[in-house]
Amino acid sequence: MQINKNFSIPSNIVELLAYYGQDRSDLIFSEDEIKAIWYAFTFAKDAHEGQFRLSGEPFVCHPLAVSKIILDLGMDAETLIASLLHDVVEDTIFTIEEIEEKFGSRIAIMVDGVTTLKQYENPGSNDAESIKKLFLAIINDARVIVVKLADRLHNLRTISPLPRERQIKTAKETLEIYAPIAERLGIWSMKGELEDQSFKCLEPETFQSILSYLEKSEDEHKAILNNLIEMLTKKMIQSNIQQDQFSVIGRRKYIYSIYRKMMQPKYQGKGLESIYDKLGIRIIVNTIPDCYAVLGLIHAEWAPIPGEFDDYIGMKLPSGYQSLHTSVKYGPDKNDIIEFQIRTSDMHNEAEFGVAAHWIYKETRHGKRDIALENKIKWLRLMLDEPPVEEDDPETFMQMLKTDVLQERIYVFTPQGDIIDLPTGATSIDFAYSIHTAVGHRCRGAKINGKLVPLDYRLQTGDQVQILTSKQGGPSRDWLNSTLGLVNTQRARSKIRHWFKTQAKEQNLSQGKSMIEKELSRLGMDDADLNVLTASLDYKSESDLYIAIGCGDLSLQRAVNLLSDHYGDEEDPLLMKIQPADRKDDQDAVSVLGLKGLLTSFSNCCTPAPGDQIVGYITRGRGVTIHRADCPNILRLQEDERERIIKVAWGEPQKTYPVSIVIRAYDRQGLIGDISTVLKDENVNILDVKIKPSHNIATIQLMLEVIDIAELSKILARLETLPNVIEAHRIKPG
Repeated sequence: MQINKNFSIPSNIVELLAYYGQDRSDLIFSEDEIKAIWYAFTFAKDAHEGQFRLSGEPFVCHPLAVSKIILDLGMDAETLIASLLHDVVEDTIFTIEEIEEKFGSRIAIMVDGVTTLKQYENPGSNDAESIKKLFLAIINDARVIVVKLADRLHNLRTISPLPRERQIKTAKETLEIYAPIAERLGIWSMKGELEDQSFKCLEPETFQSILSYLEKSEDEHKAILNNLIEMLTKKMIQSNIQQDQFSVIGRRKYIYSIYRKMMQPKYQGKGLESIYDKLGIRIIVNTIPDCYAVLGLIHAEWAPIPGEFDDYIGMKLPSGYQSLHTSVKYGPDKNDIIEFQIRTSDMHNEAEFGVAAHWIYKETRHGKRDIALENKIKWLRLMLDEPPVEEDDPETFMQMLKTDVLQERIYVFTPQGDIIDLPTGATSIDFAYSIHTAVGHRCRGAKINGKLVPLDYRLQTGDQVQILTSKQGGPSRDWLNSTLGLVNTQRARSKIRHWFKTQAKEQNLSQGKSMIEKELSRLGMDDADLNVLTASLDYKSESDLYIAIGCGDLSLQRAVNLLSDHYGDEEDPLLMKIQPADRKDDQDAVSVLGLKGLLTSFSNCCTPAPGDQIVGYITRGRGVTIHRADCPNILRLQEDERERIIKVAWGEPQKTYPVSIVIRAYDRQGLIGDISTVLKDENVNILDVKIKPSHNIATIQLMLEVIDIAELSKILARLETLPNVIEAHRIKPG
């Protein structure tokens, strides 16, 4: 490594203040705080003496840069000091006890918290407890996550010297964990750059193609924004809003945000020009009445787009976010679209800085309860209050983190008008458990916007949810059947499993045995060897296996998957003696949706690989060429050429097997239609149908093409949930 000596390290307090962009006439810290900051910097510099980054710069340049990010966020002196010291315990001989002795307990707690987070990044320490410490540290002092995010942001800004493997790991981890945490805690100013820097690392060509398009259109975009800002400013002044009481700012969306929108089905293959809200205008005013007054001025001048108005002032989000959002049409032909965001300065601080906003002001908060801050981390407390996760199952906790906490959110209402924040895909049962454990246990139905809906209904933002409960009783074991889609949050599943664990051991054993025997009988696998499951899952006996199924620790679907994996293809008791249907052997083949027999070839410009999102382009004389959906050549197509883009998909699995099943049901109108819908949703082909009505009972025999036992199990489970269906099971061959 070649040492870079060009980095200028401050040699006195004045140089440090200059690095921070402060002069003595505009101090944001007291004299004592400045002395403490200088002491922390010199301590960190001495501690890291002789250490260098892969770029060749002295290591101390990293904590110094992180502290600059902290200062730009407006954080307090203690957080700034902690950021200067955040790598000392991790990378030098000094201990956390020495940090506490020299800088006090609050700073030591922050440094220890960030150090704990680093343990999660190290291979071999990925256990549930170390991950929990990450969140415990945030609950004890929310400033810990601000330091960590600043640390991660600077590492991404300077990631190029790292080996490519480490770059990819860091960037993926940021998109999966840290950027969503920044969003949940409301620190949007950091979330956007974390995503863009990660995206730039993972997809440099796509990042550059979007950036080039935006830069090419920069003059045009500036002209549009300046014109709209000028028009709106005049109208606000004419409406008696003083010019010194508002600001109007033009902005461009982050590149990763544009990319994610491009990946939505309605935009795929249409190019960047179709993304209508690449540009936006933000208006910051003094009062809430001014917000609505400005909204009226905008709608009076430009036609609003139906469905693109959100009032997050009247409907304050659980994160504390407040703003008015509206998108309007403008321009000579009214085809151009721009988004306006309207908020007060306090709302703006909350929106941009989130938890960090609670330290923007000079006042001391130590010893005082900050209710708004507590509400921002309430979701962390709820997650950590769940029934304990087994120490040997860290993935369960990580799954809860990713599915329940870091997913995209929906916002639904209680009958009293309170807003409940849930991950996308949540059901009424998930909602019930988010209200209270007892409400979840006694949930028997739900009304959405006043209408009864099935329990597997996926909630949408804006829904009003009323849970129908029984006076007593508990959850159904069917709720843990993932194939039915009744429960989609780990939090609810955890509470349901905990409920069943508290039941009597004999009851769980009896129930578990009954469940697995019924499932194997339904699949025609009565002779399956359960030792396969006990051995692969390390259960001491079949009784332990039954108990695990009975209390929900082991799902039937997982048991069936393990049996399917163990036997495999022609040796599978389900599939033996049945000739497989003919299928292509090429896993990399693609199918053109709605068309057959077309010649396809892979493009050389973007070299799509299985798993990539793809589109097809109809060429002249060479059939269909397959491109990645984000291929620059596809994105640059002219309007008349886009009509030649068609939908394609990666090929189906290589083999399917014909299997006969029988469904017995009370005959009713629409029964066959409902059965067909289930099979269509599961993408299952029907080879033969026989229907035999007898009095009011219909017996329906179907020959289906299935991939394996697991797929058949899922289909039968879904069919048995249909109204009037008595049973659905396989007809044994022979």
